[in-house]
Amino acid sequence: MTPLRKRMIEEMHLRDYSEHTISAYVSAVYRLANFYGKRPDRLGREEIRAFLIDLVDQQQVSWPYYKQVLAALRFFYRYVLRHGEVVEDIRGPKNQRKLPIVLSVEEVSRFFQAIPSLKQRTILMLAYGAGLRIGEAVRARLSDIDRERMVLRVSQGKGKKDRYTVLSPALLESLDRYCWAAQPRDLLFTTRCPDRPITTSTVQRYCSAAREAAGIDKAITPHTLRHSFATHLLEAGTDLRVIQVMLGHASPQTTAVYTHVSTDLIGKVVSPWDKLPEVAPPASD
Repeated sequence: MTPLRKRMIEEMHLRDYSEHTISAYVSAVYRLANFYGKRPDRLGREEIRAFLIDLVDQQQVSWPYYKQVLAALRFFYRYVLRHGEVVEDIRGPKNQRKLPIVLSVEEVSRFFQAIPSLKQRTILMLAYGAGLRIGEAVRARLSDIDRERMVLRVSQGKGKKDRYTVLSPALLESLDRYCWAAQPRDLLFTTRCPDRPITTSTVQRYCSAAREAAGIDKAITPHTLRHSFATHLLEAGTDLRVIQVMLGHASPQTTAVYTHVSTDLIGKVVSPWDKLPEVAPPASD
């Protein structure tokens, strides 16, 4: 590890950045250095600007990724090199608003029925049944299960915030069945080392295999299960604010996206046409 990379990681640790953010920021700075074949501390304002323009015009990266690279370079030059504000705010690609992919209730059932492994099925059931992010699911512990209050504690979720989410009787039954078979001591889902959580990439492979086995054409990731959890709650009449709390969204606007993907709610809307007085049919041509 180079001294610059080491110092950057130390600075981010001091500011309590997540491991995911640290990895993304280091990767962004590496991409800049690799673009020029030079150490990033030897690059100036105009070179950084040209790199950002290339990301937009030639690489055509997505808006979220561009913003991440911009934030990473600002952090590096501001706090690691102490060069101040040398990263210009180049206009990025237009933000494309894409609605999340959501499974129907029938598709969710087919998906889980296609998973023969108890461990694989249980961790994906946890992602759907409690609306967890994949990183939250792999870090779940026995102590997070609150049987008395029928809630699941999510420790240090996104933004390093704790929260509670729903623990249904059916999900608790599935967790009990798994715990009886696997006998976890602390972490629910581990590698062969009982103190090491299963990796997110492993869970993503479980998800991909289940989608193929179920014969579902939609692209499915563990996050698709979380989207489906939120949409199905909304269609069942759950208040949007309650869904926001269970998902751990900081802004209600983030949760409101599920009102756009709920075809069930759209189908129940009464068109203003139906409220018009009866309109006589037109005379034949």
